[in-house]
Amino acid sequence: MVAKIVIGKSIRGILNYNENKVSEGEAKLILASGFAGEIETMGFQNKVQRFQHLTVLKPSVKTNALHITLNFDASERIDNAKMQQIALAYMERIGFGEQPFLVYRHNDVAHQHVHIATTSIQRNGESINLHNIGRELSEPARKSIEKEFNLVVAESKKYKPQPGIKPANLEKIEYGHISTKRAISNVVTAVMNTYKFTSLAEYNAVLKQFNIIADRGKEETEMFQKKGLIYFLLDKMGNKIGVPIKASSFYSKPTLRNLEKKFEQNHEKRKPYKSSLTSRIDKVLARYEMLTTNTLLTELGKQGIILTLRQNEQGFIYGTTFIDHQNKTVFNGSDLGKAYSAKALTEHISNTDKVKTYLQPQQKSYLKEESQQPIMTYLEPKASTNYLDDLLGKSQPDYVATVTLKKKKKKGVIR
Repeated sequence: MVAKIVIGKSIRGILNYNENKVSEGEAKLILASGFAGEIETMGFQNKVQRFQHLTVLKPSVKTNALHITLNFDASERIDNAKMQQIALAYMERIGFGEQPFLVYRHNDVAHQHVHIATTSIQRNGESINLHNIGRELSEPARKSIEKEFNLVVAESKKYKPQPGIKPANLEKIEYGHISTKRAISNVVTAVMNTYKFTSLAEYNAVLKQFNIIADRGKEETEMFQKKGLIYFLLDKMGNKIGVPIKASSFYSKPTLRNLEKKFEQNHEKRKPYKSSLTSRIDKVLARYEMLTTNTLLTELGKQGIILTLRQNEQGFIYGTTFIDHQNKTVFNGSDLGKAYSAKALTEHISNTDKVKTYLQPQQKSYLKEESQQPIMTYLEPKASTNYLDDLLGKSQPDYVATVTLKKKKKKGVIR
């Protein structure tokens, strides 16, 4: 089991995200602890007011909303009764057993998981201390619950990381089953709360995996000058479609000014995950003497890593971006080190093994950090893993590149 706690300022935004999932048939409220009445009879306002009744008792504490996710291995099958027991045990052990909280079971990805919404303000008007709650309370709680309920241990080799965000369903939007705003909101809120990115370009690198893009408009426009931001859906070819939605209209307020605050914070937050990413990349590079582009992307995909290669109009690859879905971080190759730059990686790639690649059409983008930078991405081979199938929502070619495994480990030898 993997537990994650995101602390924010908007309990309404957390509830809105989960209730949208319920409306789409991708989640169900399975537990309402500390609420009067039956779950089926509670409306959205009833749920919001229950939390607001507490938050007004200590208005000086603005950051009082918790969005907790408990994620389980894809091999596990847990019924609602057991899931309720796990949620109750976890909340009790992190000091929130007496707090009102709602538990939503989501079914939008392959692995089973629940989202829990609660507040840190108690009925006596005092606030629960959230400092180091992850390391000091959540981690011990997680480990004890794994043993008590016989769950797959997060640190074990059996545990396989799975994507926690589902791409916007373009077919449902096209046929009016869900609104464009709701579809974008679900993805944007999840990405903002879980991924660590340090620029708009890195933020968009993640959003594009889920058929969304944030756009500032042309540099000469008033929107760009005032740091405005709008969000678009992307079709399967990466083209903007539908009506753009202003950032300020979402509950999570994914405006450029708010994103810039995250950029600064994430510089430090992502540092602990840098070595994990580079070691997994090194593991892939060290395994082969000859490595095709297709194989590189496939093997990185097995490690939960998406690699995006940027090239100019002449086909010269000049930039790399790594999205680590395991640790929810984004790094440009240059931030990881010279060994992970475009120049260094192309030296590892063989030109003699023909591979099928998919070149994403150049998108007309007005993002300052991506101006005149067409993006080059590739579809993974079908035999690699369904991790990227679910994540990207794309079909894959019936092709697996032929590679030569190293017989002996030879440092610094690339053919």
